[in-house]
Amino acid sequence: MDKVTEELKKGLKLLKQEWQEDLAQYKKKFLNTSLADKKKEGITWHPILVKKAKIGMGERLLVEIEKLDPNQNSAFHSGKSVSFFSTQEGYSSQENRINGVINQVKKDHMVVTLQVDELPEWMDSSRLGVDLLFDEASYREMEFALKRVMDTENLRLRELRETLLGDRPASFSGQNREESLDLNQSQNLACEKIAQAKDVAIIHGPPGTGKTTTLVRAITEATAKGLSILVCAPSNAAVDLLVEKLTDGGIATLRLGHPARVEEKILNQTMDAKTAFHDSYRDLKKLRKQIDQYLKLAKQYKRNFGPEERRQRKLLFDEVSRIREAAKHLEEYISFDIFQKTQVFASTLVGASSHHLKGMTFDVVFIDEAAQGLEAATWIPILKAKKVVFAGDHLQLPPTIKSFEAAKSGLAETLMEKVIRKKPSVAQLLRVQYRMQADIMGFSNEYFYMGKLEASENTKSHQFEGEVVLEWVDTAGAGYTDRQEEESLSTFNPEEAIFTCKHLNELMKRIGFAKFKENGWTVGLIAPYSAQVRYLRHLIFETFDYPNLKAFADLLTIDTVDGFQGQERDLMIISLTRSNDRGEIGFLADERRMNVALTRAKRKLVLIGDSSTLAVNPFFDSLLGYFEEKGAYRSVWESME
Repeated sequence: MDKVTEELKKGLKLLKQEWQEDLAQYKKKFLNTSLADKKKEGITWHPILVKKAKIGMGERLLVEIEKLDPNQNSAFHSGKSVSFFSTQEGYSSQENRINGVINQVKKDHMVVTLQVDELPEWMDSSRLGVDLLFDEASYREMEFALKRVMDTENLRLRELRETLLGDRPASFSGQNREESLDLNQSQNLACEKIAQAKDVAIIHGPPGTGKTTTLVRAITEATAKGLSILVCAPSNAAVDLLVEKLTDGGIATLRLGHPARVEEKILNQTMDAKTAFHDSYRDLKKLRKQIDQYLKLAKQYKRNFGPEERRQRKLLFDEVSRIREAAKHLEEYISFDIFQKTQVFASTLVGASSHHLKGMTFDVVFIDEAAQGLEAATWIPILKAKKVVFAGDHLQLPPTIKSFEAAKSGLAETLMEKVIRKKPSVAQLLRVQYRMQADIMGFSNEYFYMGKLEASENTKSHQFEGEVVLEWVDTAGAGYTDRQEEESLSTFNPEEAIFTCKHLNELMKRIGFAKFKENGWTVGLIAPYSAQVRYLRHLIFETFDYPNLKAFADLLTIDTVDGFQGQERDLMIISLTRSNDRGEIGFLADERRMNVALTRAKRKLVLIGDSSTLAVNPFFDSLLGYFEEKGAYRSVWESME
């Protein structure tokens, strides 16, 4: 067996391990678990109230629901599959369940697209609930893709497989590309590398270096040459951002996937919306209405009827078949017409297996956030590619993996990482960073990017007047102690959270709350643990201790590191949370996650943490040394004087 097949076989084994672990964790949370425990785990909302129901895009039924217990945990996210149920007597059977897909979740409200035409009676029940479902379909698609790559008879796919994982060199043409004046030198080089690549190219985009801008430009240039394009990313949010940018740039883009999984502002680019806006859609609706009318007429005939009635019913059913056939042809024509007018197709990695794309191949497949997609998922769109372009940063967040063993054995290494490791020459690093002051960027630049980044001239003005741009408030010796939240086993540190809120309040007061409002300056509050995030949100939004911060809710985001990936804020405060006499820092030791946290701030970055716990780790020891060197270190006692 050759090396590449061996590697793919290992990948398949690790994927199955992850699948089993994910399913086991789901079952542990779900099966033989009481309703109260499921609510604690955040995988069930109960009781809920149906606020309203309406027919949305593509004739799909949307329901808005409200969670009646606001203190309940929640693991619900847009794009996830759910199932409604009732605990009311007479309705609590397995038959009385309806599945759907989440459109959006906002605190205690959720909008879901249902897989039915109208709401059943039991959904008026006062004891209604909703469960999160396990997503088995994605694993099946990933497994299928890996098997196809291993056993393919497709010559181009075999060549790509050997280029990405084997010894086949990546080839480039010598054609010149005209430089764009609105891109910097490294961005232009990235676009040139993409244009010249025959097999693979990589845009390596560290934080704030304009990766999305560069990617959109490369896609736009490819469409100008008349090339067929598929654009993918691991998450719906990343795909939607690209679709928005491409559409704004006048590129005819078709967003594939369930409309529930798509951001509202780009719904017009979905298949359902484009079908509904098509010139022939009115005719299609007429045909569908006729089908319903004829079926109703046919069903009026009961069992006991004579030859004449039987003949009439047969005629009606024949007519239904004829109209159905006409409707099918019209649907196919509408789809064909939409596809003909589409320059770029867009979907998630798993969504690239859509039946709409069956049998299609693309001149170029662009994969954004490629350092966050599991290798098996990344192969799904590559099955349709003549050439592949990865964009991302393998020094930021890795894919989310449930099985610690599978991650350790290699599942955490993405296809983009493998290619950049084996064939570094196919990658172009974007070097100019437009987000952060040079001092905010400095540590990550040296530690992760070998000092190759430079802060753009515009970042010199990214500063709050009279404020230093860096600050580490050391809580060592203050008696703050981290502990585990009983329900979730997540870590939190109540004393540090209280200090963090006070410090944020004083800082914003000093700069001026009115100035924040006036300039639309945004504030991010990061904690690495979800329990600490919950506690910070509780302090600011549910107590009366910080009225100024509460009034600032529209410009203040409190979230985990993962929630801030790809985002920026003018002021960032990080509550590092861990403080104990054992020097235990848990997954704070994940350096790539910390790289994300440290590179979100535009004007000021504040770290709050216990040096005696954290500096045991070499990464945090170096980070602390950097803050000291910049004169940005001070003790918590200085704030308490």
